[in-house]
Amino acid sequence: MDSTDRTDPTEPGESTEPGPRAERPRRRSFTAEYKARILAEYDAAPRGQRGAILRREGLYDTHLIHWRKAAAGATNALSPRRADPRDKEIAELRARAERAEADLDRTRTALEIVGKAHELLEKLSESTGTPKPPRR
Repeated sequence: MDSTDRTDPTEPGESTEPGPRAERPRRRSFTAEYKARILAEYDAAPRGQRGAILRREGLYDTHLIHWRKAAAGATNALSPRRADPRDKEIAELRARAERAEADLDRTRTALEIVGKAHELLEKLSESTGTPKPPRR
């Protein structure tokens, strides 16, 4: 192998020569344990020493803000959901429909009673010989 060949024999086709983005910083990723530890340490620290924690870890306060929001979202995902406003409307409409059906049943019962009372009065009037009033 000559000194101009910079390919690794174990990785065919891959160059060890730095590309145009090789010098770019890589995005860091943090474990959940690390985030929880740093948040706890930051919250426990007195106000004047919180910045020192961020500098020591190479973090920004926005990291902590995003981590807190994510943690709140994770706990909210496990907690019961807020009621959908449509569920409330559906419950109100069902209650309204039940009241309307109950009113309809009462009205039907009242009409049956009035109809039976009318039949009874007609039979009584026929038995006494009273002429029927003309139908309208």
